[in-house]
Amino acid sequence: MARIKQEREIPVVAGYDVVVCGGGPGGIIAALASAREGAKTCIIERYGFLGGMATAGLVAPISVFNYNGRRIIDGLPWEFVERLAAIGGAREEKPLGNITFSPEKYKLVAQRMLKEAGVDIYFHSYITGAEYEKDPDGNSRIRYVIIDNKNGAEAIAGRYFIDATGDSDLAAMAGVPMQPVPEQLQPASLIFMLSGVDTDALPMIRHSQQGVNYHDLMIRDLFTKLREEGTEDVPMFGGPWYCGILADGIVLVNMTRHFADMTDNRVAGEMECLLRENAHRYTELLRKYIPAFKNAELIATAPMTGIRETRRILGAHTLTGEEYLEAIDFPDSVARGCHPVDIHSANSTSQRCQFMKDAGFVPYRSLYAPSFPNLLVAGRNFSADEVASASVRVQASVMGLGQAAGTAAAIAAKGNTGVDKVNTDTLRARLLELGANLSN
Repeated sequence: MARIKQEREIPVVAGYDVVVCGGGPGGIIAALASAREGAKTCIIERYGFLGGMATAGLVAPISVFNYNGRRIIDGLPWEFVERLAAIGGAREEKPLGNITFSPEKYKLVAQRMLKEAGVDIYFHSYITGAEYEKDPDGNSRIRYVIIDNKNGAEAIAGRYFIDATGDSDLAAMAGVPMQPVPEQLQPASLIFMLSGVDTDALPMIRHSQQGVNYHDLMIRDLFTKLREEGTEDVPMFGGPWYCGILADGIVLVNMTRHFADMTDNRVAGEMECLLRENAHRYTELLRKYIPAFKNAELIATAPMTGIRETRRILGAHTLTGEEYLEAIDFPDSVARGCHPVDIHSANSTSQRCQFMKDAGFVPYRSLYAPSFPNLLVAGRNFSADEVASASVRVQASVMGLGQAAGTAAAIAAKGNTGVDKVNTDTLRARLLELGANLSN
């Protein structure tokens, strides 16, 4: 491969106590927590709006907040839901606490809350590099994150950084070791939005009951039969799962799927083309075979493909599926999750869906890597095995990780200490004051 060498001077346009990379559910709450704790904070987002998988990916509902009759994920994440509900942008599906939401109002509430907290927002900015240095102890300390946008290349200085990119983009650029890559990553899915649907005829549209996998078994069985008989061209599918957006006749459909390493640009591009073709094909099939969809029209595909699994850091502690499913309460537990372990097959329509006995715990040590004293993660890129990750990767749980990471970064900034030196008793006490649920 031919190479060119480019040297350039990059202006340092700003400096912060805490720099949050990624404006999805985890990043939003991380930036909010950091700023409210008094840290000068910014957030960097590649799109022109916040929300990540919720708004760019159209992944709905926000799941899961409640389990066994209790609010499991609370504090700033639930405050966000309440603010969203206050403007007619959210509905809680009781008792489980899945949140049906309006993507547009989600974007609005997210930016309002961050602006109110004094967070600087860098939209349309793609993270393209990280500058870091070794200290006398051999630790890697990030000094700048490099972004590219219409202004050209810019550097943002930070004392502490939070990687909320989902794909560990910043962490990978800084040289953080990663978990071994599974032989088959979970498949990617492109959510599509249909109008003209008889939503009253779709009982699975409201995700309200504990212990239920809300996929449409009737359509699943029909499409499986059509695939096996070869009577129709039926692409690989999952679910299907539906969710509303608080508007009559409009449904988000989650059923496209295909294996792809979404950290590879060429692979990701080809995958999005394929899944977009499949979204149109599924619309045709739904209209043809399912009365509730006979008048359906495809009005949008998500701006980005939904990603279940890519890079995860090799942290100070790797949360195992056994620890998580047994609800081991660690001395440094800072977040929880209660979504089923949800592992989708990369090369078939099958899915492992294992429901929890009780909500699991995530230790603080899973949010940072040894020898990287000013970096935390807040999202599905935290240190976990495939089983634990397959539950915690969903939006409500990720918001809880963001609350923990943002609060910890602000505490570290106040004390001018490494993230690994943060007193976890102090951190947990502050999270409890914010409303987090950290006990059985």
